[in-house]
Amino acid sequence: MAVTAQGMQLAQNIRHCLDEYVDIYVSEKLVPDEETQRKYQVHVFKDFSEAVERNFKAYEGLIFVMATGIVVRAIAPFLQDKLTDPAVVVFDEQGKHGISLLSGHVGGANELTRQICQALGAGAVITTATDLTKQLAPDVLAGRLGLRPWPKVRIKTINSGLLAGKKIHWRIDRTLPHSVFYKRCLEQEGQIADLCVNSQLFAVLPEEQEQLEVVITGERQLPELAELPSNILCLTPRRLIAGVGCRKGTPAALVMSALDAACRMIGRDRSFIDELASTIVKKHEPGIVYAGDSLVRPVKFYENDKMQQMIDTHQLTESEFVKSRIGIGNVCEAAAYCSVAARGGRIALRKTNFEKVTVALIWEK
Repeated sequence: MAVTAQGMQLAQNIRHCLDEYVDIYVSEKLVPDEETQRKYQVHVFKDFSEAVERNFKAYEGLIFVMATGIVVRAIAPFLQDKLTDPAVVVFDEQGKHGISLLSGHVGGANELTRQICQALGAGAVITTATDLTKQLAPDVLAGRLGLRPWPKVRIKTINSGLLAGKKIHWRIDRTLPHSVFYKRCLEQEGQIADLCVNSQLFAVLPEEQEQLEVVITGERQLPELAELPSNILCLTPRRLIAGVGCRKGTPAALVMSALDAACRMIGRDRSFIDELASTIVKKHEPGIVYAGDSLVRPVKFYENDKMQQMIDTHQLTESEFVKSRIGIGNVCEAAAYCSVAARGGRIALRKTNFEKVTVALIWEK
């Protein structure tokens, strides 16, 4: 929810940082006609307090882009308890800070705040004394690790088991390129994780049928749903796309350095990048071509008209200077969205400026 033009723009940016579709509610003063509403894909309200009352229980999470005091007064009449209240997160209009305000643990506001702040480059304000790491839901950990849950109906099964006091045993396909990384991250979160050969991934012994199991493996290794044991949830790695823009003649060393720095900002290294993307104008740019060769990853170059469609669809911020030089005002984010295409993507890192290079990172949905 937003009440100013700047707040509405940040709300659009936040929409692209999340997996699920985000409904945006703004004051009718910002988008007075239906055509504008359709263009920006927003809902409108006349009275903010009424809008909060109507939507407080309708969503699992509410993100407000405005002063914290306004939000506190608006939600106060509807609070019940931490087991039923939705997650509430507040951002200032400039996107400098995100505050986990309500239902940090059970409602997931802490994780929601961290995820958005990481993508926006904002500071996360988490005030709860502890995070219950031993009870972290697998879908929460999946988001942190860049993994895709399958089948999603099993998330409820596993989470219900967690609430009943059961523990999760993680099985990781040892042939995955980053299997050791996943194991280390899970163990740091207090999880029990084993590296397994393929024959062990989905084999459930009689004494293990009541145990909660999560398997991390590649999409090609997934069994048919009918053959998947009922106590197993699968997680598969998402592709990480790096959209890249740079000045003409930028040395390859600067491009590689920018990719390194961008990946570190989301807790990864450049080996996690699955594909590079840029504008067709940069098709023969030595620094970008070298980066693809060095990483042994494909580099996709897209025509400006297709990239402009992404700019319009996702309401991406444009640079007038860049537009005057190559015809479009956003390269790295637009190119990355072109790469994920119809499958869609969640922004892991918005357009970030480095020396002569811009980089955006998107997890494919």
